[in-house]
Amino acid sequence: MAQRVLVVDDDRTVSDVVCRYLEHAGYRVAHVGDGAAALAAVAADPPHLVVLDLMLPVVDGLEVCRRLRTRPDGVPVIMLTARGDEADRILGLQLGADDYLGKPFSPRELVLRVRSVLRRTGGEPVDAPPEVLVDDGLEVETGPRVARLHGRELVLTLREFDLLVHLMRHPARAFRRAELLERVWGWNFGDQSTVTVHVRRLREKVEADPAQPRRIVTVWGVGYRYEPVRA
Repeated sequence: MAQRVLVVDDDRTVSDVVCRYLEHAGYRVAHVGDGAAALAAVAADPPHLVVLDLMLPVVDGLEVCRRLRTRPDGVPVIMLTARGDEADRILGLQLGADDYLGKPFSPRELVLRVRSVLRRTGGEPVDAPPEVLVDDGLEVETGPRVARLHGRELVLTLREFDLLVHLMRHPARAFRRAELLERVWGWNFGDQSTVTVHVRRLREKVEADPAQPRRIVTVWGVGYRYEPVRA
């Protein structure tokens, strides 16, 4: 059965183009034009992914994203906006958006981003056996996509989970942000500040003191590495 995408945008011209391209790519697409309708649509019939505009009537896109992130199903969000300000982009990522595209954008690129995000919602590829990654109270199961810290289940977004798994699979190896963007996001282009924001959010969830990280450490002039905690 085709995966379902909810497009939330009050610009009918943009939404028509987005819906048409997504439908041609094989997705089932629904459209609403304001934030309140988006929240109602997700509550009534949760989609596999939401394409969410930032500038919306009734309830704005940032608030919609914030509320979606309180849901236990963790529906992925790709945020669209005409705003070019970096602060808005980073705020959207901090609120839990899995991806971000600024208007004007290529509809083909959006389809690729949607495909990349949805590919990861299905879990591990069929030829990759599930793993359990463990390090000093941090336990990650790749099959059911569950992470726990000292027995408490962590609420991780799609990208946060994939980033944590990738880093834990390669302990003590430094990765450049461009490498992480390619290996975790599947892009060979894009804004590398996306990686920085996700690392910051991930540290807030897995580090005892995010300001003095012990697990996900910064390698100055390079990027980041996962350092197994020493007992």
